[in-house]
Amino acid sequence: MHLYLLTLLALSGAGCVVAGPSHSLRGSWWVSNGNGSLELPGTVPGCVHSALYQRGLIQDPYYRFNDLNYRWISLDNWTYSTEFKIPFNIREWQKVKLIFDGVDTVAEIQFNNVTIGKTDNMFTGYSFDITDLVRDANSLKLRFQSAVQYAELQNKAHTRYPVPPACPPKEQKGECHVNFIRKEQCSFSWDWGPSFPSQGIWKDVRIEAYNISHLNHLTFLPIYDNTSQEWTVEIEASFDVVSSKPVGGQAIVAIPKLQTQQTYNIELQQRQRTVKLLVKISKEIAVEPWWPRGHGNQTGYNMTIHFVLDGGLSIEKSAKVYFRTVQLVEEPIKDSPGLSFYFKINGLPIFLKGSNWIPADSFQEKVTPELLQLLLQSVVDANMNTLRVWGGGVYEQDEFYELCNELGIMVWQDFMFACALYPTEQSFMESVRAEVTYQIRRLKSHPSIIIWSGNNENEVALSVDWFHINPSDLKTYIDDYVTLYVSNIREIVLQEDKSRPFIASSPTNGVKTMAEGWVSKDPYSNLYGDVHFYDYLSDCWDWKVFPKARLVSEYGYQSWPSFSTLEKVSSKEDWSYSSHFSLHRQHHGDGNDEMLQQAQLHFTLPQRTDPLRKFKDTIYLTQVMQAQCVKSETEFYMRSRSEVVNGEGRTMGALYWQLNDIWQAPSWASLEYGGKWKMLHYFARRFFAPLLPVGFEDRGVFYVYGVSDLHRDYNTRLTVRVYTWSSLKPVCSLVTSHAVLKAGEATILYKKPVPKLLERCKGCTRETCVVSFHLSTDSDLFSPTNYHFLSSLKDAKGLVKANITVNISQKGDLFVFDLKTSAIAPFVWLDVGSIPGRFSDNGFLMTKKMHSVLFHPWKLTSKRELQQAFSVTSLTDIY
Repeated sequence: MHLYLLTLLALSGAGCVVAGPSHSLRGSWWVSNGNGSLELPGTVPGCVHSALYQRGLIQDPYYRFNDLNYRWISLDNWTYSTEFKIPFNIREWQKVKLIFDGVDTVAEIQFNNVTIGKTDNMFTGYSFDITDLVRDANSLKLRFQSAVQYAELQNKAHTRYPVPPACPPKEQKGECHVNFIRKEQCSFSWDWGPSFPSQGIWKDVRIEAYNISHLNHLTFLPIYDNTSQEWTVEIEASFDVVSSKPVGGQAIVAIPKLQTQQTYNIELQQRQRTVKLLVKISKEIAVEPWWPRGHGNQTGYNMTIHFVLDGGLSIEKSAKVYFRTVQLVEEPIKDSPGLSFYFKINGLPIFLKGSNWIPADSFQEKVTPELLQLLLQSVVDANMNTLRVWGGGVYEQDEFYELCNELGIMVWQDFMFACALYPTEQSFMESVRAEVTYQIRRLKSHPSIIIWSGNNENEVALSVDWFHINPSDLKTYIDDYVTLYVSNIREIVLQEDKSRPFIASSPTNGVKTMAEGWVSKDPYSNLYGDVHFYDYLSDCWDWKVFPKARLVSEYGYQSWPSFSTLEKVSSKEDWSYSSHFSLHRQHHGDGNDEMLQQAQLHFTLPQRTDPLRKFKDTIYLTQVMQAQCVKSETEFYMRSRSEVVNGEGRTMGALYWQLNDIWQAPSWASLEYGGKWKMLHYFARRFFAPLLPVGFEDRGVFYVYGVSDLHRDYNTRLTVRVYTWSSLKPVCSLVTSHAVLKAGEATILYKKPVPKLLERCKGCTRETCVVSFHLSTDSDLFSPTNYHFLSSLKDAKGLVKANITVNISQKGDLFVFDLKTSAIAPFVWLDVGSIPGRFSDNGFLMTKKMHSVLFHPWKLTSKRELQQAFSVTSLTDIY
């Protein structure tokens, strides 16, 4: 029994007057295992693993090999129970309901020893009528079934044909048949995460009582009519009518700052319980739209909706309403056989700059508003404007989307299906339909969400035959695919949300995929849709490896997190690159070797003999390699926005894989578990800058493109400096004459054969010199300083060990790190261990004797603490 219950969408400091009382049951419950041998207090919201850890019955689940040691927890069947008194007189209320916002996952619910229902979907809310069962003192039990065992039983019951994949690759050390349960898919393991398929009540649970009528859910959606050129806010309210007679009354909608107040007469009946209101905003009123980060303000308007009903019933909701339009533009491109694939927000084409979001912890109760604020602030601090909420995790909590609204982060929202085929039995489909309807109604008022995507990589999985399906069975699987994502999910999206586009999968060929029956022959085509691209073996410094695609929504390289992050979950014997721990923590096949293979294409591997020093050096080098690889690739996409080469180009999005980590392990992330910035994240801050010079070579010619995300044309000048590795003084420099860099475009600003460039700078060869360059404008606007290596750094000549010293001083809430170097230093890495915070710059090429960097602490710290924790590493330190 499902109820699509919504407190309110896009709530921002929202307050409401509820007609009847509500009593939350969050707090301390009892948790017991299957045979009753363990009984302990546990917290709701929460899960079994957290309860055991809080009572000291297990260690930190992330410590060393505990993902394997604690597998027994997920295989047991646990029970959550509580006894409580109702703090109001239940006899005064006609109806009483028990409401769960999230149960993880398979449970039988008993209220006062009567089974009132079952749950089998982590992603939907549940509501149960307990009017005839409730007393002043009550008992509530949730008898959970192991998600692992449930998934296995569901798979066994599906006898007509297998639904692959059966199990994850052995490196992931995970559980099987996750596609048979509507639960966080990566909780059974992934190539960057552990297997912790826990049980628990992961969101609020409460009792609500009411008379006459009750507001079940309320959604609103601003829609812009291009013909009339006016905004209408569509409001839909669904009520539970208790009264046997029709309930009349009024709905008053007010948006004061838009001088809008409208009153509607409404009548609720037992059968007709949904009210639709259309609130037209006068064309005479200037509506300020919501803009993505870097393109304008994130303006929102306070709105109240007040229902005054018969019997003196008053229900009031307040929320923030944002106005913005989104279009996914797929149209012919001159000189190209394909179609474009880009987003217009409020009519403006916008390049998506950002990353992919995975769950921030295996245990969702640890994902606090403070952690979300930290991670999402790091997104905008790195000049990103987009996150893709990946389809193997969870639909994020309300606070996540509210923060994205406030910070101007666009969200590409997947539905939670990833890297698998799925069954289409009636019970499974009913559960999915309930989930999708619930989530769209919960989330659609958020302006940050710009697209719904049906799944992650499942079209590709079918098209290129990931699962080795017998060709004679392929039609069955394609039919199931269309049934799930098109006939069900897409139909619900079209019915519930007219304000944003839908694609069935990512990657996809968009309208071409639709024309091909929803499974394209080549979903990786560079001429349509979006692309995912991974290649760990080719040289990442060679931009010709990368796809000149319309939009690249996944790409990346792995690195290890810093030693201070690993140290918390490991012991001394683990601190080497070839330790059992290092192999165990790597969930991607050959991942550790691939990192070193890529690194040694251009760098000398660490050579110091002290084992711990060598481990730290190797960690450092993997971060250098990752940052440099993703930089090369992203800059290629950034400069491809305005050109078509052999039919390919017009790239309008670069979302690297991945933003954040779920635990302390090697991964593709640029933020470590807990939020510490890797070198890649500092690089992202530079390569996603609104004004950027990109340097590269093609057939021995050195080019610099100017890339602009600015809203107007600028007169720009390019300053190019050439240094020998052995000197802090440039050998030569040049400043180009003024060139106009157009808004939102990429333009060639400089072109010179490398031999000519070197000839001009006396005494330079590819091995002895390095090029740095930056853009400036007439209005004191500067780009970051970029660089181009003329040879691999392992072949660099004249590079000496730099002696870098630091002086730390405090300036208000910030700390200033004044650095002094004795020589040019590549990839200068400043580290303050576990002290939370970030630097204004890091991982940089130091070409000047003095350089000042700010440290932004995230918690209270002192100059003394920073001095004690501080270390600096540059490339030559690891030899």
